[in-house]
Amino acid sequence: MMYYDNPYSNLLHKRPHQECVECVMDTSDPDIKFDQNGVCNHCIKYKEYTMSIGDYSERRRKLDALVERLKAKGRGRDYDCIMGLSGGVDSSYLAWYAVKKLGLRPLVVHVDTGWNSELAVNNIQNIVQKLDLDLHTLVIDWPEIKDLQRAYFLSGVANLDVPQDHAFIASLYNEAKKYGISDILNGGNMQTESILPSAWGYDASDPTSLIGIHKRFGKLKRLKRYPIHSTFSKFIYYPFIAKMRTHRPLELIEYNKQEAKNILVSEMGWRDYGGKHYESVFTKFFQAHYLPYKFGYDKRKAHLSSLIVSGQISREEAVKELLEPLYSEVELREDRQFFMKKLDIDSDTYERIMSSEPVSFSQYPNNVKLYSYMRKYLGIFSSIYKRFK
Repeated sequence: MMYYDNPYSNLLHKRPHQECVECVMDTSDPDIKFDQNGVCNHCIKYKEYTMSIGDYSERRRKLDALVERLKAKGRGRDYDCIMGLSGGVDSSYLAWYAVKKLGLRPLVVHVDTGWNSELAVNNIQNIVQKLDLDLHTLVIDWPEIKDLQRAYFLSGVANLDVPQDHAFIASLYNEAKKYGISDILNGGNMQTESILPSAWGYDASDPTSLIGIHKRFGKLKRLKRYPIHSTFSKFIYYPFIAKMRTHRPLELIEYNKQEAKNILVSEMGWRDYGGKHYESVFTKFFQAHYLPYKFGYDKRKAHLSSLIVSGQISREEAVKELLEPLYSEVELREDRQFFMKKLDIDSDTYERIMSSEPVSFSQYPNNVKLYSYMRKYLGIFSSIYKRFK
């Protein structure tokens, strides 16, 4: 079903339309591949993943060992780990599970980029109060992130959420460094987000890409207060000098999204947003209108397919959900006006960008080749280091 109107978006999908027989991913992912039975590479990759992680008892042993290490390192300190909290289901459930089930003492960090809904704020407050957690809210300088987000819109690239995501990454690491915490808990998990086509976006941690787009389209000469996650920090300082490690506990348990929501609603007073990452007004507009209209990318397909392959919903349920409109006409009109007003984008500029040909991130400076080399050679170094440690 094609629900977008921009004729340029059709240029991105030159192959005949095909949909996976097991999930709902299709050729709107330009890199998708199908086997002789019509099963896509995403489904095949998830099956390989489930075989590699071991059974539940093995994962439980890994989780128990991780918790023991974190508690030992945190003994005598205020916190034994740090985590980000957006108010969404994954990070909210991770906070509940870390405290209630694992007995951990995380420092909780929320990064305010100026787009929080009232619902998100209420969810965060309920969680930290009921779990008795310390919350550090870091407010990103609005003129700077506004200029960055406007620059990304003018650039015509797919991933408008990079300025927010980059700020989240950099701020969390900065706070961990400030308080001497070397272990980061992340709510990411393969059960609910194993599928996300790389062609639909680009690495939010790449500072060269971010600075390059801002230099080209931003009004401010430079970013003075916006947190930058440098390449040196990403590959050298944090992993090897500060010895920071990121852990994904939800991958080591039988994590079910609906069950998690039920627990959060009943115990934390949590309220649902109606969509993945819709706790941010900006992200909702970006995912539910900008991407499908300009690029033909419906992120619901990836989110629902992740739930299908992990056995949490049926394909029939996903197909039914995809028939629902992404926006009501009234809500879209309101959110579009809010988006334009908040970023100082006039109607003519908005229509020009939305109706113009999509642009690949590769047309701007980036670290794709450098990151490939760094991962290759640092991976070799890390293997040798562990062998002789």
